[in-house]
Amino acid sequence: MAPSTTVVDVVIVGGGPVGLYIAALLLQNGVSVRILEQRLTRNPHSRAIGIHPPALAALDQAGVAQPLIADGVAIRRGIAVSGGKQLAEMPFASVSPRFPFVLSVPQTRTEAVLERRVLALDADALLRGARVMDMHDDGGRVTFDVASAEGNRKLSGTLAIGADGSRSTVRSLLGIAATVKEYPDHYVMGDFHDSSGYGDDAALFLEGAGIVESFPLPGSVRRWVVRLDRALQAADATRLAGLVQERTGVSVESGTNTMLSRFSVRSCTSRSMVLGRTALIGDAAHEISPIGGQGMNLGWLDAAELAPLIIGALAGLPVGQGLRSFDCERRQAAARAVWQSEVNMMLGRPLPHTLLTARNIGIRRLADIPAVNRLIARRFTMQ
Repeated sequence: MAPSTTVVDVVIVGGGPVGLYIAALLLQNGVSVRILEQRLTRNPHSRAIGIHPPALAALDQAGVAQPLIADGVAIRRGIAVSGGKQLAEMPFASVSPRFPFVLSVPQTRTEAVLERRVLALDADALLRGARVMDMHDDGGRVTFDVASAEGNRKLSGTLAIGADGSRSTVRSLLGIAATVKEYPDHYVMGDFHDSSGYGDDAALFLEGAGIVESFPLPGSVRRWVVRLDRALQAADATRLAGLVQERTGVSVESGTNTMLSRFSVRSCTSRSMVLGRTALIGDAAHEISPIGGQGMNLGWLDAAELAPLIIGALAGLPVGQGLRSFDCERRQAAARAVWQSEVNMMLGRPLPHTLLTARNIGIRRLADIPAVNRLIARRFTMQ
C-alpha cells in the first residue's frame, strides 16, 4: 500500500531554532505547516547562547522575546582585557533603544520556548523522528518522502523551507552548490560555575598566545572559549581550565563543568537560497564561524524576511521579485557576517609581544573615541 500523503501550506525541514521560529511566524498568520525534525529529543547542551538586538526584535514578532529575556542574562557591556588590565569598554546601551543588550541564554532553552509557542498554535505541527529521504517539486507542490518510526509517509506543501543545518539534506537534494572555506582556527569551550568576578559583562582576553572569550550564562555559569593553533583530539575540562588560568590568570573550577566542546572553523555559503518552491534559511544557506555568535541570529533574520513573502505567495500575490531580492540581500548579509567573523578570528590569533603591544595600544585609543566605540559596538551586535 502506498504511504498516505499529508497536505499543508508549508513543509519545514529542520526543527531547530530557525525552523521553529519561522513555523511560529507562519502559524500565527493562519498558514498550516509541518516541521520535519529527525531528532527525537532536543540537544540538552547550551551550544549557541548569544541573541543580538536585531534578532530579539525579530523574535518579538513571534511573541517569544520576553520569555527568553526572562530566562537569560542581559549583557550590557563588553570589555577587552590584556595582561590583567582592562584595555577598553564597549557599552551596548546605545546600539538599540529597544533592546540595549545582547541576551545570553542556552540554545536548549531557546528551542524550548520556541517549541512551546509552535505547539500552542498547532499541537500537530512538529513531527519528531522524521527523516527526509527524497523530495520532488512538480511546479505546483513540493512533496517529501519521509521515514519515521511509524513507517514511511509523504508530506506535500505548496511551498517548502530547508532549515536543516549546515549539512542540509534539502540543499543536497536540490543540487544547490555551496562555497566552502576552511580556517586555521580551532577552539575549545566549556561552561563552568562563575567565580570570575566579571558579573554580567562579556570579557575578551587579548593575549599573546591567543584570545580567550568569556560570557555569562544564567544560574551563575560562565562560558570560556580558548583559541588554539591545532585541533584537539578530545576536549578536557581540566585542560581547558588550565589554559584559562595560564592565559588570563582567572581560576576556573574544572569540577563544575556542565558543557564541553571543541570545534574547528569553516564557512559554507549556498550559491542560491531559493530554487523553485523551496527556500533555504539559517545554516542550510550559510554556515558562519561561531566566533561572534552570528549564525543563529542570521537564520532568524532570514526567516523574518521570508515569512511575509510566503504569506503573500499563498494569498496569490506576485512575489517573484520579492524572492529574488530576498535571495540577493540575505546572501549579501551572510557575506558581511562571514567578513565580520574573519575579523573576529584575526583579532584572536597569537601575536609576538611587540605586535601585541602595538595592537592593544591601537584598541585602547580607538575605544576612547566615542563615535568609533559606538560603531564597533554596532558591528559586534549585528546592527
